[in-house]
Amino acid sequence: MIKIIMHGCNGAMGQVISQLAAGMEDVRIVAGIDVNPVRKNEYPVYDSLEDCREKADVIVDFAAAAAVDHLLDYCVERQIPLVLCTTGLTEAQIAKVQDSAGKVAILRSANMSLGVNLLLKLVKDAARVLAGAGFDMEIVEKHHNRKLDAPSGTALALADSLNEALEQEYHYEYDRSKRHMKRDPKEIGISSVRGGTIVGDHDVIFAGQDEVVTISHTAYSRAIFGKGALQAAVFLAGKPAGLYTMADVIETAV
Repeated sequence: MIKIIMHGCNGAMGQVISQLAAGMEDVRIVAGIDVNPVRKNEYPVYDSLEDCREKADVIVDFAAAAAVDHLLDYCVERQIPLVLCTTGLTEAQIAKVQDSAGKVAILRSANMSLGVNLLLKLVKDAARVLAGAGFDMEIVEKHHNRKLDAPSGTALALADSLNEALEQEYHYEYDRSKRHMKRDPKEIGISSVRGGTIVGDHDVIFAGQDEVVTISHTAYSRAIFGKGALQAAVFLAGKPAGLYTMADVIETAV
């Protein structure tokens, strides 16, 4: 039985994960942390990590970027593995994640779903074939109107996959409104849409002469991210220090 502390337990994803975990036999959420420490589930909820008395094998984080620095310090000090799902991190925070991973096991992923992580591989393969043939590459991501960061972490991960396949020769363009020039062949455009209750929609567009190839992923429920986060928690518990990804989880499941 893997014991979990849910960091950001009263948020939308925290509640999804809590409900999923309640129906699983191999995991149990023993405590939650939230700035609004209202008990919505069977486990106790605290407004700070230091107040938490329960012992856990791993912390699952779906909170806010502002809380990540303290969370990393806590996990390093207590030697508790961390599944870090919060997006919108600064460059300094990403560097701190990498440094902390040298001291404790951390699994960080921009998106926890199996389908999206397969998409990351597919677009990389497509880029190797199509970019060399003169295809332009654009990413369009759509999310609900309450999402704080833009572009999404998944959109950036997709752009990084494209760029990695092409030896980092491309740069990212987020806003063309102030430009009056034709498209740079070495750019990857990233556009964000925010509205309604869209869970998550990502299109990677390869636009060539007289043909367009689009690879898409649509999330219809937050449950896909919750299932992935719990699968990652089971994988990470007991692992040595290091920086892990969902690709590592998928490899062990195959």
